[in-house]
Amino acid sequence: MAKIGLVTVLYNSDDVLEGFFKSLSRQSFKDYVLYLVDNSVNSKTNNLINQYSTEFPVSQVKHIKSQGNIGVAAGNNVGIKNALEDNCSHIVLLNNDIEFEQEYLFEKLVSECSEKGESILVPKILYYDTRRLWMAGGYMDEWRALGVHYGYDKADAPKFNVPKYITYAPTCFMIFRKDVFEKVGLIDEKYFAYYDDTDFILRAIRYGYKLFYDPSLIVLHKVSSSVGTNSPFYVYYSNRNKLYFIRKNLKGIKRYFSILYLLISRVFFYIKFDKVKRKNLLKGIKDGFRLK
Repeated sequence: MAKIGLVTVLYNSDDVLEGFFKSLSRQSFKDYVLYLVDNSVNSKTNNLINQYSTEFPVSQVKHIKSQGNIGVAAGNNVGIKNALEDNCSHIVLLNNDIEFEQEYLFEKLVSECSEKGESILVPKILYYDTRRLWMAGGYMDEWRALGVHYGYDKADAPKFNVPKYITYAPTCFMIFRKDVFEKVGLIDEKYFAYYDDTDFILRAIRYGYKLFYDPSLIVLHKVSSSVGTNSPFYVYYSNRNKLYFIRKNLKGIKRYFSILYLLISRVFFYIKFDKVKRKNLLKGIKDGFRLK
């Protein structure tokens, strides 16, 4: 019998929790455990979790309180370990700034993984507000060390409704059979945030697992609700981690080309950034070369 472990990391997530819990409560599949790994523990969040758990009942909730902000990668690992210890047959890594309207979503996910044998699966992901595409599958461009989203910011269309195997997708909503983590290992916590999922998916595919895109399943994403995609935090970690990813995973000409591409492209960002972001950009690049 399938049992899902839902792993999500909380960090200043109060504003999105209501929609998140409401979506979960509507699911027809009930055999799941929700692991809330809390990286910003406070009384307000505690109260909201208690309130929404009552107002929008979910099957089982485990609120795991971190000792400070341990990062997305480490937070996900805490949830994954708990799910494996609780004998979950499948694990879903999901952001809490998402909502889903299909009541059969979890039921279909388990069916795809159990009956069709898929090891890792992602749905189509739309922007919450505009319903334009955020991701309709993707591929890993090793020359630029970049995970590319198919259909990014485009209107949905029939060409994005073709089920297929892909080589990249972010883990803002992704289901895994438990053996993926048992064999590939856990997420590299050195990333802290950003590129941790890119690294793990690349490792899983190189191990021999396949990643399947099912466009009949749809998730709505309130993109970057916690820190923003152009914050000083993002500028530092995205650049540091991209360099770490390149040095860790790429070899030969791809390695040197992707480093050169990154450095040249960052010149243009440096020019348009303010003083704080410039400092974070340079520090991120410097630390990216040092991180081992």
